[in-house]
Amino acid sequence: MPEHESTEPVETVEGSEAAVAADTTKSAESVGIDEASVTSETSDTSEVAEIAEGSEISDTSGAAGTSEASDAIESFDAAESADADADSSFSDSSVASDSSDDSDSDEAPGLTFGDLGLPEGIVRKLTQNGVIAPFPIQAATIPDALDGKDILGRGRTGSGKTLSFGLPLLATLAGGHTEKKKPRGIILTPTRELAMQVADALQPYGDVLGLKMKVVCGGTSMGNQIYALERGVDILVATPGRLRDIINRGACSLEKVQIAILDEADQMSDLGFLPEVTELLDLVPAGGQRMLFSATMENEISTLVKRYLTNPVSHEVDSAQGNVTTMTHHVLVVKPKDKAPVTAAIAARKGRTIIFVRTQLGADRIAEQLRESGVKADALHGGMTQGARTRTLSDFKDGYVNALVATDVAARGIHVDGIDLVLNVDPAGDHKDYLHRSGRTARAGKSGVVVSLALPHQRRQIFRLMEDAGVDASRHMVGGAGAFDPEVAEITGARSLTEVQADSANNAAKQAEREVSELTKQLERLQRRAAELRDEADRLVARAARERGEDPEAAVAEVAAEA
Repeated sequence: MPEHESTEPVETVEGSEAAVAADTTKSAESVGIDEASVTSETSDTSEVAEIAEGSEISDTSGAAGTSEASDAIESFDAAESADADADSSFSDSSVASDSSDDSDSDEAPGLTFGDLGLPEGIVRKLTQNGVIAPFPIQAATIPDALDGKDILGRGRTGSGKTLSFGLPLLATLAGGHTEKKKPRGIILTPTRELAMQVADALQPYGDVLGLKMKVVCGGTSMGNQIYALERGVDILVATPGRLRDIINRGACSLEKVQIAILDEADQMSDLGFLPEVTELLDLVPAGGQRMLFSATMENEISTLVKRYLTNPVSHEVDSAQGNVTTMTHHVLVVKPKDKAPVTAAIAARKGRTIIFVRTQLGADRIAEQLRESGVKADALHGGMTQGARTRTLSDFKDGYVNALVATDVAARGIHVDGIDLVLNVDPAGDHKDYLHRSGRTARAGKSGVVVSLALPHQRRQIFRLMEDAGVDASRHMVGGAGAFDPEVAEITGARSLTEVQADSANNAAKQAEREVSELTKQLERLQRRAAELRDEADRLVARAARERGEDPEAAVAEVAAEA
């Protein structure tokens, strides 16, 4: 079954500590964050219906309705997005970062993309984009993929998987003929955000080779997608639900597909989409090339491999857990009354931070309370429309928002580089959720920090979760946000609330000064205008007096006296 956000009251920054004393509440209120219990905004029937209702899908008639609701769920359990989350227009999204060479340590030593057998046009475009050296998984995978071998790739998000399968796909299909409604290549992704990001990453190289690419996913116009297919599309980047709907409407056939790629197969499994995936793969002719990429290889994924891949070549570089264990992980044990101010202090750090909570309501309230504390924060969760998610992610990417408060359902849709700290305000549901949350940082060879807040009674739960995830975390006792231990302050980059509030007051003062300056200018303009109008009025009064044969000066003085 698809994952969905928890609908039970849980501990967030607001807390669920019914027994917290009045002075506790007062302490939290002093920084603009209350300790009230969080009551979920969703019903026990889960968020599925909510997401389906708000997914902005206009085509819901007939058999498409059920699977489009499923497709709507895909969009929110990304990244995500959400990741772009969506994040599709971001130049520094994760799939774009697949082609970056920011970290020499993560590049294949001595190799360039020109050495891997790719077409000259693609290599030239990569060079123009400043991409010279491939990541290890790209160096290992691309030659085998160009040889037409089936590929089984295991690598964490951000390790370079997109170009690993995307560039060989483009190179293989270049120069061929595509019939109407019959694409020659398909890439299946679990979420609409990821589909958009994959397409954005590959489109510049597809353009070089004259290949047409189209994203087929929920939350966007099915009519436009069908129209594109009728004109001929070489490669579809699709979510399973929407692609199945279009096929059922007779607008697409997979009978000419030569290369089928399944990206983030473990997420497909987590979301319960494997039945749709197998239904689609069964429509692809036998004998073509298959590539499957996944961060983990569990039972259901192994079944897919055995069923659809023929003598696959396996490449494993930087597994999901391997990436997490190379990060630094810390647990901050806090008292209930200190949880809110500690969260605000960490959220006020410099740089991009993602804060994870369990419920939609918790995300909205915490974001609002952080803003009241002077932190540039916003929420991201499955209850938001695709347009709202896209705007939020764009603001996060562009630096208008420094702290993003997200739920687990939105976690996998967030594929943005430069996130150097993940803060778990609420514990992850299990070790897999912890790994997915942590995967939002330390991307494309960068380092990252994962910090989890733990109330005293949650310590055992959190350390057991990290043990299951294969993570070695350090523990720190935090007495409050007023004066962090220097080590904790260095780890988190947290600032005291006094400093945060001082910055907020300073910013407010600057804004007030700007408004005063603008109002002063407006006043001066109005005063000048009033003087001009008075002069004009006096001139007209004097003229009227002369026309009547009266003394113009006396007439002007009389009018002035009346005023």
